[in-house]
Amino acid sequence: QVQLVESGGGLVQPGGSLRLSCAASGNTFSINSMAWYRQTPGKQRELVARIVRGGDTSYLDSVKGRFTIFGDSVEGPVYLQMNSLKPEDTAVYYCNARIRVDDYWGQGTQVTVSS
Repeated sequence: QVQLVESGGGLVQPGGSLRLSCAASGNTFSINSMAWYRQTPGKQRELVARIVRGGDTSYLDSVKGRFTIFGDSVEGPVYLQMNSLKPEDTAVYYCNARIRVDDYWGQGTQVTVSS
């Protein structure tokens, strides 16, 4: 079991920046990867960025060059630095930890990009 707690969401103007944080506790040494997902009403949750043990990262095409996922290790904390934010980035952002085929989720943090 892994417990995840996100923080750092809020309201930001277009072009601004936010940094989300995800703190993990519990069976963290078994985590294979950590990721950030986002979800808007009526849409499926989508993968924004993932970091795997070893440090490789991957990103949703629409955030490449603007968002960066990083952390000292996948055991947390893991961060999502979001720059040049756009209104279409508005969503609830969820931290995810994967252990083999099991997914664990945080409670979500709201990010709103609006003038």
